[in-house]
Amino acid sequence: MGRCGPAGPEGACRKFAVKGEAEPVIVKLGVWVSNTKSRRDKLIADPLAALAKLGVGWA
Repeated sequence: MGRCGPAGPEGACRKFAVKGEAEPVIVKLGVWVSNTKSRRDKLIADPLAALAKLGVGWA
C-alpha cells in the first residue's frame, strides 16, 4: 500500500492490473471502504463473512 497522487500524499491506495486496461487502476482505500460500507446490504454472504473475520465492525 502506498500514497498516491502526483503532487503529494492523498491517502492510502493500491494499484491493480485490470485485464483490458493499459495502465494499472488506482483504488483509494478510503473510497473503497466507504463504497463497500454503503452497499453492504447488496453484498453476498462470503465477502461479508471475510470482512467480519478481518474485524470490520459493520460487516
